[in-house]
Amino acid sequence: MVRWTRLGETASVWPGRNWPLGATWTRASTNFAVYAPNATAMWLCLFDEDPDGQERETRHELTEASLGIWHGELPDIAPGTRYGYRADGAWDPANGHRFNVDKLLLDPYSLATAGTIRHDRALFGYDWDHPEERSTEDSAPVTARSVVVDPSFDWEGDAPMKTRWRDTVIYELHVKGFTQLHDRVPEHLRGTYAGLGSPAVVDYLRDLGVTAVELLPVHQFFSEPSILERGLSNYWGYNSIAYFAPDGGYSSSGDRGQQVSEFKEMVKSLHRGGIEVILDVVYNHTAEAGPAGPTLSFRGLDDKGFYKRVPPPDGPQGWQFDDTYWDVTGCGNTVNSWDNLALRLILDSLRYWVTEMHVDGFRFDLMPALARTGTEVDFHCALLIAIGQDPVLRHVKLIAEPWDVSMDGYLVGRMPPPWVEWNDQYRDTLRDFWLRGTGGVRNVATRLAGSSDLYADDGRSAYNSVNFITSHDGFTLRDLVSYERKHNEANGEDNRDGSDNNRSCNHGVEGETDDARIIALRRRQAANLMVTLCLSNGVPMITAGDERGRTQRGNNNAYCQDNEISWLDWRPDDAWLDVYETTKAALRLRREHTALRQRHWFEGSPTIPGGPKDLAWLHPSGREMTEADWGDASLSGVGTFMSGAPLREPGPSGEQLIDNSFLLWFNAADRPMEIALPANEWVQAGEVVLSTDETLPAGTGVKAGQELVIGPRTVVVVSST
Repeated sequence: MVRWTRLGETASVWPGRNWPLGATWTRASTNFAVYAPNATAMWLCLFDEDPDGQERETRHELTEASLGIWHGELPDIAPGTRYGYRADGAWDPANGHRFNVDKLLLDPYSLATAGTIRHDRALFGYDWDHPEERSTEDSAPVTARSVVVDPSFDWEGDAPMKTRWRDTVIYELHVKGFTQLHDRVPEHLRGTYAGLGSPAVVDYLRDLGVTAVELLPVHQFFSEPSILERGLSNYWGYNSIAYFAPDGGYSSSGDRGQQVSEFKEMVKSLHRGGIEVILDVVYNHTAEAGPAGPTLSFRGLDDKGFYKRVPPPDGPQGWQFDDTYWDVTGCGNTVNSWDNLALRLILDSLRYWVTEMHVDGFRFDLMPALARTGTEVDFHCALLIAIGQDPVLRHVKLIAEPWDVSMDGYLVGRMPPPWVEWNDQYRDTLRDFWLRGTGGVRNVATRLAGSSDLYADDGRSAYNSVNFITSHDGFTLRDLVSYERKHNEANGEDNRDGSDNNRSCNHGVEGETDDARIIALRRRQAANLMVTLCLSNGVPMITAGDERGRTQRGNNNAYCQDNEISWLDWRPDDAWLDVYETTKAALRLRREHTALRQRHWFEGSPTIPGGPKDLAWLHPSGREMTEADWGDASLSGVGTFMSGAPLREPGPSGEQLIDNSFLLWFNAADRPMEIALPANEWVQAGEVVLSTDETLPAGTGVKAGQELVIGPRTVVVVSST
């Protein structure tokens, strides 16, 4: 039960100030400031419990407003106090005004939230039976509250790690799913920030060779009502609503602000282990969905400014649910980064996570939805310019998902510096090569060498390409080599959801099998893909669990599966530990040898007069590839030689760097490949240092001019000795 004072009953509120936005706590008082330029009245609502344990709401009217910001200050507010806002004003949805004093609103700048939403009609600003009218149902009993937070924390000297892109290995994971079943994480910490920062997890990541974790969204998010109706929840978290608040559901210590300190402890622990923290951020849309969605925060404060809008084609003809929002996110709304306050919120949020929470970078979901002036993609838009000029943000890791759901939103290879990009062309090309035997090797070579067709023409480097084979969205690696069709029935959408363009191969049987021959082939194919990823030029990104055979049972869109379908199974029984060891070995090679992670583009020419080419592509016969070879669509294998003696790039003091030279052979055919190691004057002998071919194990010595047979569907890596 919620009790409150009458609207006209206002406790004493000091004037306060209009900055900073949000609730700013000190021991003496707390200042509250919220932006709602078109509201006619604003109430700050505080929540506590009465002597009977019933929740009690006390409303304080904010009478001060300047520059569109309502503000006031109250003494003796304790950290952990829950609060929200009620805004009054016009009910005119066609013109972007959806004020409703009966809806409790989250503070867009709240540093923490308590509770969650329940699917209930009271969440919606309109009357369900008469949607043109304003609802009079109170949403307070079914929605969350903002929380006043004491931001103090002892970082013990923690500082940004600033790992170079060339040295970075990204590991994409879900905070809950990664530790929920981890037997070495204390049970009460599993699925939480504290669990992710525990010694067992940090040691595992460091031992594997990871340098950065990329966390699926941890901004406070809520599940869509349509998902709740099916008895499921939004597991991935791409439904943000509070851009300063770490999601309380991942806290082991409580949601009254404790989640903030717990998140900071997690970051500090990962940094001590040499691991950076990158956040997947969803600034392109919010959990309020389309015009028919719930009123949780922005919609009740500044619907007109915060969301992009499209006027009806023939002028205003009366309000309809589908004629007011412009949507290129597929989620019902698109945040208007062109609006001054929406832009300010995004920038303030980013800076907060860097300066106060010590994160090292961001991956921007559906970046083109934000990179627009009006509705047009614009690389000189306010957001990109502001981030590029910001003294804090321009020096952190900035990763774009360079597409949205619109026809003009596919921007792979086009994001301006200093942005790097998810490269889905790398994913598709390598899947086609290893699993479908299509297209020859021309595109494969381009992707292995860093995708110069996408990044070299404007002065960027190979490290602008974040290479990946899988991500959270799609099949896991094990499922990629075990299923040819998606199996998303558990999502409750009749298997209509998820992509049909998987470029996968089941190798003879759909799904799990007891056939030892097929299992061995699948594991070898998984190892081939992982080795290729780890040793390609660019930044490798591994999806959590791929290195040990995590399966989602053929579900390629497990966004709503907060259960064992999505959680990482840490038991060794069915784990592909051979793939783990191969991945670990490939990352160790990459880490120890600069020749395998060079900063400069390969030129295909000697680095010194009379020396070997820095990069040469080899036909199985031992000769360099010719133009005719590159056009041979039936060619399923290729070799690449990378010279390390010397390297093209200088050392820190300008010195010439010397490393081993490497010869890599890739055979994607289902038959053995006879190869000739080229006779040359620079490298006379070598040793196999990594192999998925059991007949050529690591430690095998080889000599220039020698003929070898590479097994079907294998990778062999030879190092000079």
